[in-house]
This record gives sequence, C-alpha cells and structure tokens, in this order.
Amino acid sequence: MKARWFALVVFAFAILLIAITTTTVKNEYFYTASYTVLQFVILATAWNILGGLTGYVNFGSAAFFSLGAYSSVVLYTLFKAPVPVGIVTGAVVAALVGLGAGYLTLRLRGVFFAIATLALSEVLYTFVVNWDFVGGARGAYIILPNEAAFGFHNNTQYLFALMVLMTAFSIVVARFIEISRLGRGLAAVRDDEIAAECSGVPTLRLKLVSTTVSGALMGMAGSTYPYFMQYVEPTSSFSLSISVNSIAMPLIGGMHSWAGPIIGAILLGTIQQLVQVTVSSAWNLLIVGVLLVLFVTLAPNGIMGWVDRWRARRKRS
Repeated sequence: MKARWFALVVFAFAILLIAITTTTVKNEYFYTASYTVLQFVILATAWNILGGLTGYVNFGSAAFFSLGAYSSVVLYTLFKAPVPVGIVTGAVVAALVGLGAGYLTLRLRGVFFAIATLALSEVLYTFVVNWDFVGGARGAYIILPNEAAFGFHNNTQYLFALMVLMTAFSIVVARFIEISRLGRGLAAVRDDEIAAECSGVPTLRLKLVSTTVSGALMGMAGSTYPYFMQYVEPTSSFSLSISVNSIAMPLIGGMHSWAGPIIGAILLGTIQQLVQVTVSSAWNLLIVGVLLVLFVTLAPNGIMGWVDRWRARRKRS
C-alpha cells in the first residue's frame, strides 16, 4: 500500500474509532486505560525509530517525554494555551533537544551512546527539580476548562481523541520512514555503520534525522500528560517505567518493523492496565522484566520475528 493511501486509511480508522467510542462508551476507565496504552504506542514507535531502525539504544525516553510535558506546563502557566498548541510546542522543543543531543553524542556508539542518553535524562531531571517556575520538586497543577463545546462529554474523552490522532500520526511517520530511502539508509547504519560510511551513506546526517524525529514523537506523547493527570512532577514524568516500557515494547513486538512496537505496546500496555486494577501497579515492572527475559530468550526478534518465520515457511511449502 502506498504511503498516501496508508495514511488515509490510518487516519480514517482513527476518526471512526473516536466517533464510535465517544458516542457509545460511557465508562470513564476505558478512556483512561486506552489513553495510557496509546501513549505507550507512541513512545515505543518513537524509540524504535532510533533504537530499532537505526541501532542506537536510547535510555533517555523519559527525558524527551518530560520535555513535552513541561513545555505544556510553561505554555499553560504563561498564556493558558490550548492543548493543541502544547502538543506542537512539546514536539518542537523535544525535536530541537534531540537534534542538539544527537549532534553531541552520535559520534559515540554502543554502550557509550546509551550512557550518554541516560546522563541527558539525569541532567534534565536535576534542572526541572530546581526550576521553581514549573513547580520544582513539588510539581504543578493544570486544570482545563470543560471541553464539552468540542462535542465531547468531558476532558478525558477530548484528550483520548487527541491521543488517538497522535498515535495515527506516529504510525504513519514510522511506516513512511521504514519504506523510504531514509529507512534504507538507517538500516544500513544499523547493520554495519562503517561499511555504510565507506559506501557513501551520510550516516551522521541520517542519525540526526532519526534522533530529531524520535525526540519529536516522544515530546508529542508527553505534551498532553499534564492536562490528562491535571498534575505533573519530576518523579512521575521522569519515571523509570517510561524508559523501561519504551525499550521493552519494541523488543517484545519486534524492532525491525513499524508494526512491532505497536503490537508490543498494545500487548504489554493492556496487561499492565489489567494488572493495575486487579492486583497492584507495583507488579507492572516485574511483568515487563519477566516478559522481556522470555522474549529475549525464546524469540529474540519479537512477535514480528515469529510472523516472518511463519511467512517464510508458507512460501517454502
């Protein structure tokens, strides 16, 4: 399917999903749980652009997520900016930081790059904790007016609808990158960066594009977080679970395909939401760890790896 038609189908499905759910589903928890799962779909997709397609492991997902969240806090504090403005601003700020951080760190490889992204997250966390304008360590409140004028019953439905549209956008971007010339260049970097450089591939430029797009999508995912929670503070926005889930979900779903992170995020995110309401949210990271060990051991290429092997067997038979 061509990229244009794929985008039309994805956005049409997203609009249809919003229309059906907001008119038929009245359970508030459905929107809360769905928002969280879709947020992880975006984060997993964004992480995979750099980690899966390019081969550079990013431990700083929470930093870019928080950049989007605190960009919205600043805009709301100064101008009472509407949510769409916060989304665009959060994406732009995270993209610029991704570009700058990439320029400084992408000459590092392997574990050195991973440590550099972790250091970036710690630096930003320290900065936010000591920035009184956004609440510092005590956090900040954001109370939205009722968005019923937009045709939604409450703010939760409104933010759910925005998250559905942002998820559709991130899926379209990820698939376009994978099938484009950019995606082929990133795959060359992932497979053998030195050989790619010797073949004339502009590896640094491609990696900078990858970090910028990945950062922008993560910032976009975090931009609605303060509006959704109505409160944000550094410990929750820079949470370890954000970084761990962003890595685990593509690994479980499959890192070499745009569909892998979506499958992993829906599977793992749904399990976490079910455990949270039936047992305790404290079990979430344990579940992630157990599933990650199982998939790394039994299916190193994730669920999409199983699918690819099944297709190969069908072709041979």
